[in-house]
Amino acid sequence: GTALQPLFKMSYSCSKVGDPHPGQPYKGGQFCAFLPDNREGQKTATLLKKAFEHGLTFQIKSCNGEERVTWGLIPHKTSWAGGKTSNGYPDAQYLKEVGKVL
Repeated sequence: GTALQPLFKMSYSCSKVGDPHPGQPYKGGQFCAFLPDNREGQKTATLLKKAFEHGLTFQIKSCNGEERVTWGLIPHKTSWAGGKTSNGYPDAQYLKEVGKVL
């Protein structure tokens, strides 16, 4: 099979995009997603980068009384394994599905 490569890994602690309570403190986190290292995966990475630049990758949600940064509505593969139910591979339809969302 084709090797998987990290898409991005970042600490995220400051954004106003989708903030339900502007001015309130919120918790960031580390986010890592993976794409196949092939032409279709690289094309998807370019689209995901554009989505990130437009503030569409993350959102801020209330969770147990705490504001925190979470993934937005664009699906990302966050695990090497576990299949679709665990946001991992294998998932033969992922690139097609994320392409429609993007």
